[in-house]
Amino acid sequence: MLIGDDWPIGVCSWSLQADVDVVAEVMSTLGIEHVHLAIRPALTEDGEKYLADVKEQSWIVSSTMIDFPQEDYSTLESIRMTGGVVPDDCWPQNRELFRAAADMTETLDVIYLSMHVGFIDPTQPQQARKLADRIRCVADMSAEKRIMLLMETGQETAEELRQFLEDLDHPAVGVNFDPANMILYDKGDPMEAARVLSPWIRHVHIKDAVRTETPGTWGTEVPWGDGDVGDKLFLSMLREIEYDGALEIERESGDDRIGDITRAVERLRQFQ
Repeated sequence: MLIGDDWPIGVCSWSLQADVDVVAEVMSTLGIEHVHLAIRPALTEDGEKYLADVKEQSWIVSSTMIDFPQEDYSTLESIRMTGGVVPDDCWPQNRELFRAAADMTETLDVIYLSMHVGFIDPTQPQQARKLADRIRCVADMSAEKRIMLLMETGQETAEELRQFLEDLDHPAVGVNFDPANMILYDKGDPMEAARVLSPWIRHVHIKDAVRTETPGTWGTEVPWGDGDVGDKLFLSMLREIEYDGALEIERESGDDRIGDITRAVERLRQFQ
């Protein structure tokens, strides 16, 4: 059975660093219909045009994605301090930004909204409780819209995230699993992480990386199939855990993103 019969293949819209027309052209060329859609452009001054352009497409939006203005990914320490809904001074603004993203996701009839929520640090109980309260707040917003918040993997180990999810125990919270992030953040083996988190996985990124040799620094993102994820083993494991959602290709570095995404589609289609 070919992979397209198991999971639809798509692309993360932000990977192409281009407007809707270019994303649509690339998707058409590759013969894919699914997209993980960046939603923040729909919340800007030009948001009405962005949304209209998206609605003109025959895309299947598997999930939307919201990021936050203060996030700084230049180093692991900077994103630890600025990521997601962790920064106290940004929380009121980000709460309302999430609310608008949830409204827009509902408008598009999409059932998932993903984001990096920020680092979960089990060694800091007060911080962890505050983060849980904020996730519960935005998850309640999601539930009101009949959508599910998907937490992105990577910033913590799978075991830490699983414990957080079990303690949170919220029906509107799931996981967007990114195998490369486990490597980029140096937080464990992506294969084992997916097994640990399998009850919550609703959406998957196709992304690859090479682990850092210098603890405390980023790993290196590479094209799908060229890194430490183990593409064929990872896909086999998704079958093992009976994952039945989309595979959305994400490419956030490199000088030939279209070429890398094209090769990822080809490699996925070759898997049997």
